[in-house]
Amino acid sequence: MTHGVETSAPAARLLYWPALLRPRFLLMHAVVILLFLMTLQLGWWQWERSAARGWNAQNMSYAFQWPVYGVMGLWFYSRLMRMEMERHPDAGAPGTSVALYREARVDTTGDPELAAYNAYLAGLNEEVLRQRLE
Repeated sequence: MTHGVETSAPAARLLYWPALLRPRFLLMHAVVILLFLMTLQLGWWQWERSAARGWNAQNMSYAFQWPVYGVMGLWFYSRLMRMEMERHPDAGAPGTSVALYREARVDTTGDPELAAYNAYLAGLNEEVLRQRLE
């Protein structure tokens, strides 16, 4: 539900599409496109090298592998962008998470050394919690 209007999953993704046009995402888009074009260029270069050396099997396999790497990169990047679009805009904003702590339970029965050690650890825990609240 978004702004009082119930939407389906694809429609909800479209609501967050402008977030992918922020400057940091534009830079990432440009880098991914550049890397994809580079893998295509490397595949073509490897193909020509294979042709010049008599169709060597190793060079031909590299000629096919480079574009596959590029397509895999685009697929992973599209998955990353889809996850970014499905993420709520307020997710991860400071002050939105609540951390609940409970007091440490100190075992005072049995071994007195163990009880003293547990009391020491409980004191350390309380000190850390006090520092977080300040």
